[in-house]
Amino acid sequence: MSSGSTGSGGRDLAGKTAVVTGAARGIGAALAEALACRGASVALVGLEPGELSATAERCTRQAQPSAQVRHWVADVTDIERMTVVAAEITAHFGRTDIVVANAGIATGGPFADADPAEFEKVIGVNLVGSAVTARAFLPALATARGYFLQIASLAAMVPAPFITAYCASKAGVEALAHGLRAEVAHQGIDVGVAYLTWTDTDMVRGADGDKVLAELRARQPWPAGKTAPLGPAVERLAAGIASRKAHIYGQAWVRAMQWLPRGLLPSLVARRGSAEVARVAPRLAATAEQRRRPVGPGGLAGSAAAAGKPGPGQR
Repeated sequence: MSSGSTGSGGRDLAGKTAVVTGAARGIGAALAEALACRGASVALVGLEPGELSATAERCTRQAQPSAQVRHWVADVTDIERMTVVAAEITAHFGRTDIVVANAGIATGGPFADADPAEFEKVIGVNLVGSAVTARAFLPALATARGYFLQIASLAAMVPAPFITAYCASKAGVEALAHGLRAEVAHQGIDVGVAYLTWTDTDMVRGADGDKVLAELRARQPWPAGKTAPLGPAVERLAAGIASRKAHIYGQAWVRAMQWLPRGLLPSLVARRGSAEVARVAPRLAATAEQRRRPVGPGGLAGSAAAAGKPGPGQR
């Protein structure tokens, strides 16, 4: 997106205001750029002021002259702060048409070895943070008859070993969005859920820094173990937002997984995964301590915020 391309959608979001949480880096930052390319004014919400500012600068370069870009520092689990941010964004831009609940963190490793506090932070940022985001922005979305997109994951459909907190949180946000859709439809609000597999972001690269977990992922059947490029996934998300889709798939093959019986996939994962877990169990035990914090710089920032401490890039 930073190459100056206006994307395949032209200016189909001109006049709209889009809010993206977790916009400091990764999918959130790239999606904010893509929405700016499509003509939207963009409000960035995240925890890392320096990264947010850099994302805002890139979005401004992509935006049309009539569009605006601003960023807000906020912890998505803080309902008081998010309520203030929602009001400020709507007042500044005059309306809020699109909200993307993207903020998320992850930990890796066996459930029994996980720091309980870090496990709770993943659930807090990913699931509670999405609920707080929806609660803060629903009044503005009702006024604009807008669109709320929840970023979920293939992990919501196919829970896997060693990312149990992440899987639980993504299954939760999927259910949250599906339930919310029926509640707000009469207000003119559409609700979508986006599903992505492993996508090339700081978080995934951070996870791949763990040699044991990276090896396990590489042994998954194709294409489940493959890291997908960020650009095409983000363009799919942006196109789905412009069309107010109920379901968006960051990678084409993920759509097919949606139509398989939900009870089948966990059984297959358990059958294949148990042997893999047994094979690497000694190596995991020997390196357990290195997995007690979230992966990637964004994850560290989110974990620090949940603990009430300044994280990387925060002040």
